[in-house]
Amino acid sequence: MSAVPTSEAVNRQRSAERHPRALAPSNLILTIVLSVFGAIVGIQILVSLGITPVTSQIGALAAMTLARIPLSMFRGFRNIHAQNLAQTSISSATFGAANSLFLPIGIPFLFGLPQMIVPMLVGVSLAMLLDAWMLYRMFDTTLFPASSPWPLGIAAAESIKAGDAGGKQAWVLLGGLATGVAGAVFALPMSAFGVALIGGLGAMTAFGGGLLLRGYALPLFHVDIAKLYVPHGMMIGAGIVALVQVALQVARVALAKKSDSPTLAIAESAAPRAAGLDRSIRLGALGYIAIVVMLAVTTGMYVSMSPGSLVLFVLYAAAAAFVHELLVGIAAMHSGWFPAFAVAVITLLLGILIGFPPEALVVLAGFSAATGPAFADMGYDLKAGHLLRGEGADAAFEMDGRRQQLIAGMVGFIVAILVVALSYQVLFDNHETAPISAAYVAAIKAGISADAARNLALWAIPGALLQLVGGSRRQLGVLFATGLLIASPMAGWMVAIGLVARIIVQRVMGTGSSKHLRVFAGGVIAGDALFSFFSGAVRSFRK
Repeated sequence: MSAVPTSEAVNRQRSAERHPRALAPSNLILTIVLSVFGAIVGIQILVSLGITPVTSQIGALAAMTLARIPLSMFRGFRNIHAQNLAQTSISSATFGAANSLFLPIGIPFLFGLPQMIVPMLVGVSLAMLLDAWMLYRMFDTTLFPASSPWPLGIAAAESIKAGDAGGKQAWVLLGGLATGVAGAVFALPMSAFGVALIGGLGAMTAFGGGLLLRGYALPLFHVDIAKLYVPHGMMIGAGIVALVQVALQVARVALAKKSDSPTLAIAESAAPRAAGLDRSIRLGALGYIAIVVMLAVTTGMYVSMSPGSLVLFVLYAAAAAFVHELLVGIAAMHSGWFPAFAVAVITLLLGILIGFPPEALVVLAGFSAATGPAFADMGYDLKAGHLLRGEGADAAFEMDGRRQQLIAGMVGFIVAILVVALSYQVLFDNHETAPISAAYVAAIKAGISADAARNLALWAIPGALLQLVGGSRRQLGVLFATGLLIASPMAGWMVAIGLVARIIVQRVMGTGSSKHLRVFAGGVIAGDALFSFFSGAVRSFRK
């Protein structure tokens, strides 16, 4: 992506001595209040509608509103970086409470293993925190570059910048907001349109193609690719190749640290955080292994397993968590969609094929489901902050800002843990669970046939080849499989329309159109998210 000039206000704030502190009293109070709100709304909408709303714009709007109150105690919220901290906290709390915590603990409840709920809550809470820390460590490396789209991050950043600076860009953003809301009113997936305006051309083409093929394979070709496990097989193949590509990148960075080769030195300097990438992955792997061991002991599932099977389960579950967050993160970075449920189902199906007992599969499903959402969400938040801080123009300020965002995000996650811990029993007593939790339970009880296993292996081949052809930069295999996993043909059409509009605008307006497209796309995504949030909240609380 091309560099976007920052406003005078951004430059002034970036040159200040310190980034706003996440634990400063005024920021901390707002962070906690927004996090409680986000966690409650996220759980309620997940239970009622089966989806999790995007609330980052709500946090930014709350901070902007407080900034306009003529009292000295609210003056600090005029700082766009303080608004970024508010946006980070509510987003973390919403996705954390709903996707990473409440959804996983519903699996043992629905499976009839209530004694597993508390240990599962502790385990997935630790996994969620580790997940977010892993992305913080990997952001702006060769694996997850800050220059990649991270569409929801762009939407949040452009909303904050336009609210601060006004002018022509604000009108462009408002036009995007109006477009997003108008389309959402007619139930159009406008986020897909907005993402196509700013995502990588190859990645978006693969994503849109997958969406359209999934939507029209049955009506046009009378083939139900979902029942044949085509999407799952392709994601397995693409995921294996993506994992190999990650290993090669880590090895390349490690070699660059030991070599004086100019080419390798340039590759390393292109991602300042790359030097600690291998260490972050090792620490993350050890953390996941420790959490799985803790879950195996505290849930009692080890009783039904031999020592060899238990060791295999621990290693498999830890590896599945890493692969899950990797694939979800890649999809989120390029497309703005993260197929956490679908990828977790794949790890569950493979666990069934290995032959793990039902109790172990329950733990595996919950643990896998907990990783990924916090990882992707932290990426969006750090992308927003990166843009607001001038895209790394001041390295020290950038790193300080990321640390403060991590703290704000952790506050949001901790609030989410407390909200779920205090509310889950009441919700379960009223038979309120996430619909996706029931899908995991159904998959465990149904098992998998030999034909399904054969299809998984067969379709892994084209998935692997597509990922290999696209390389680690385009991620064609992962993005195509992501599209296949999502049953939304209209989203495919919106991606196609967005790509056509993008090409036309760039040819008519030239290369200078990239900045306006990004602002407009940010408005479209924000408008769709805001309308979906408020309409979902209204429908949820009416039930």
